[in-house]
Amino acid sequence: MVSKPPSKALDNFSWGKVHTYAFVAFSAGFFLEAYIFGMAPIATGWVTIPKFLTSTLLAWAPLWLIIGIMVTGPLSDKLGRKTMFYVTMTMYGIGAVGIVFSSTYYLILLFLAIMLFAAGGEMNTIMVATHEIMPRRHRSKAFFLELNFINVGGFVLGLVGYLVQNQTVALQRLMIGVTALIVLGVLVYSRIKIPESIRWLEKQGRFEDAEREINKYFNDVKVIPQEELKPKVVVPKLPNWFKMFVAVMVAASNTIGYGLMTYVLGPYFFSSQTALIILVSNLAEMLVGLAIGVFADSLSRKLLLLISFLGATGSTFLIMATIPIWSDSLALFYSLLVVLNLFVGISYLTEDALKSEIWPTLRRGTLTAIARFISIGAYIPTIYLTANFSIQQYTLFNGLVWAAGTVAAVLWFVKGYETGKGVSVEEASGELETGTPVS
Repeated sequence: MVSKPPSKALDNFSWGKVHTYAFVAFSAGFFLEAYIFGMAPIATGWVTIPKFLTSTLLAWAPLWLIIGIMVTGPLSDKLGRKTMFYVTMTMYGIGAVGIVFSSTYYLILLFLAIMLFAAGGEMNTIMVATHEIMPRRHRSKAFFLELNFINVGGFVLGLVGYLVQNQTVALQRLMIGVTALIVLGVLVYSRIKIPESIRWLEKQGRFEDAEREINKYFNDVKVIPQEELKPKVVVPKLPNWFKMFVAVMVAASNTIGYGLMTYVLGPYFFSSQTALIILVSNLAEMLVGLAIGVFADSLSRKLLLLISFLGATGSTFLIMATIPIWSDSLALFYSLLVVLNLFVGISYLTEDALKSEIWPTLRRGTLTAIARFISIGAYIPTIYLTANFSIQQYTLFNGLVWAAGTVAAVLWFVKGYETGKGVSVEEASGELETGTPVS
């Protein structure tokens, strides 16, 4: 059916049943990652603790997320993408059941750690696997729409937290835990239906296994003639240190900027508004992600990155400048928060795509993990650093964080290359040997 090497056929495939199962599996995984990450600020209301321990609980989420990232990233390169999914799904189940019965601060920390470790590994592996399994014509669109389920997960968590915030803590834990288990069921079913990464198998020299997976899972797809696809391109060679610098800077800026305004702002300044802030922020990002996701394969990744970071920076400084006004008007505050998160949503989708598509297959899991480890790790000290800031200092710091990311976005716009607009993952990673140069 397919000539060797097997992966050469992947980019020319039409959308098939296996891609639908992969889309469902990866979307549900992103949903659950965001749902779990957002549990920490909700959990601050489950126990009575001093502010220092509140900061610790908030930092717990990114801490165990990056531990999971750095452990599973290299392992996914060594053992395979699908193998890691079975490990992380098992940990999800243990953590979700445990959180329902977590009546003390330390039990909350324990079971959140288990779930967050799994979430970090899940997200890293999903990002890698999506680029490797989705056909060229739909790669960016599938990635953007899958990633948008992070916003859906955050929105659902905020909605559940908001609806049950006046109920007993036991009921809150039950609702949140049961929701996680339901999504886990979707994960298990859909992931049985998808193959191991064909590209990874091929790079491991396992050509027979790769061809067996193609024949088993891709038997309903059609091969699209190359002339119906965009011409193949070759990207300019850039040093890995430059690519890593840009990836880390834009990712850290987005993680810190989003995290402080979505998950930390409420517990620090507006404790009664925590769930609503999470809900509104993620709703705005979810809607903009849906809007641009369907057009992602025709949009410029470079341009989206630049516009979104400029917009997020400007919106944050606007929020800072209008503090005296919106302090007396929560409606105005939430309006400004929506504007900010429209740009944040675009920047998140774009930088996450960029930092997981520009690496070669055999190192994609590890290098993506390094970029995410550093960027999410940088978020942790900012939680403690800003704990005693005034609201003016807090928003100024946030604006400066976005400004730093904007510098990196400008650098990539000027010196980097296009990875969207129908570019295949082989081209984006520099693994394609022939084609037309692209800037």
